[in-house]
Order: sequence, then C-alpha cells, then structure tokens
Amino acid sequence: MTFFSKEELQSLDSARIPQHIAIIPDGNRRWAKEQSLKMGKGHQKGADLIMDTVLAAKEMGVKAITFYGFSTENWKRSPEEVDLLLWLAEAFLTEQLPEMIKEGVRFRTLGVLEKLSPQLQKTFAKTKEATQHNDKIDFVIAMNYGARDEITRAVKRIVGEIQKGSLEIDDITEELIDKNLDSYPLPDPDLLIRTSGENRISNFMLWQLSYSELYTVSCKWPAFTPKDLMEAVRIYQDRERRRGL
Repeated sequence: MTFFSKEELQSLDSARIPQHIAIIPDGNRRWAKEQSLKMGKGHQKGADLIMDTVLAAKEMGVKAITFYGFSTENWKRSPEEVDLLLWLAEAFLTEQLPEMIKEGVRFRTLGVLEKLSPQLQKTFAKTKEATQHNDKIDFVIAMNYGARDEITRAVKRIVGEIQKGSLEIDDITEELIDKNLDSYPLPDPDLLIRTSGENRISNFMLWQLSYSELYTVSCKWPAFTPKDLMEAVRIYQDRERRRGL
C-alpha cells in the first residue's frame, strides 16, 4: 500500500525529513461523542489509524515514530475505559504483527510494562522479539508511561551506580541521563504532533522534546489522515530550527 503520489513525495525536502516524530493522538472520546457513538468506537477508530500512520511516515523517510498510548495518569479513568484501552493494545499488536514483519517495522516501548497484565506483557515481548531485526522504521508505543516517572527512574539508576562506586558525580552528563531514559538509543523527536487542538505536552517525553518542533492540529485523532501527517512535515520543513540559538 502506498499513501502518497510520486509528486507529493518529491515536493518534500528529502534532506529535512524529521527522523523521529512523536504523536499525542488526542480526541478519541470527543470524536465518538460528536459522531453519536459509544466511547469505545472512538478508541477503536483511533487504533485502526496507527499502522497506516506508521507506514505513511516510513514512506516519507521517517526513521522512528512514537505514540503516547497509555499514560501513568490514565489509570485514573473508569475501569471500563482502562480495560478497553489495554484490550485494544493487545488486539492491535496481535493483528498487526504480520504487517510489521512484512513492512520492516521494529517495535519498541516506553514506560513500565510490569503493571500491565501478564498476557499483555507477553504480547509486547513477542512483538518486540519478532520484529527486533527489522530496520525500516522504529514504531514505539508509550504504555504506562509518564515523563516525570521516566526521569525519576533514570535518576534512581544513576544514583544506584554512584552508590556502588561504578560512577562519580562528575560522570553525570546529559549524555548519561539520555542513556538511562526509556527512549535510548532512539534520537530525540524532531517533531511533536498533537491532535484535537490541544496545546499541552501532558507529561510526554519532557527531556526528549526539549528542542522539538511542536505542531497542533484541530482534527481529532480518529479523523487524522496520512495527508495530515504530510502537512505536518511540510510545516516542519518551513520552520527554522534554532535549538536555543
């Protein structure tokens, strides 16, 4: 399956394709409400779009794409919605694994998976193992993930190494912290896309997004298309990345 014409792809600057895109796929529940559908239909529709988005990114030359799937704060939602979201994650991975293998998609995760059910943990591990040698694009899902929790865990690991005597305080650098984050060894996202018109980072990849370009789009995630993804990349290419300079 292809998502773009040859002319559309040639209209992009191949030297300025974002190597890593992060996405906060917001608005599933509001989309369902607008369509007079049950909440679960919004989440289902949103899940159905993920692989097309991954493959569209791959077609443009993106090397990694990370989705905020389930945050540490999402446990506060109703038990019914939590169960639905976790069930969708397992069903999605089971259904899409053959496509990932076929398309050279390598699967990764961010977050603490141990809080998930043993069956879901097993599905995550199976998907990672089956795709570990793929090299076309890294597809990352943040599950039971919060950036503050991620940074806290990284600090604890580093302090533990200092207590053991294998590190000195002066050994702590930005590079060392980066290596202890869940996202290592992926590069930091060049572009963050958030749907549904929200302008918040919501505890997502706080360290990694330090110099990322932020792009919000008004459409809710279930209405997001590969054309919207290409438009985000076009806008990214029109910007001058100053990186604090």
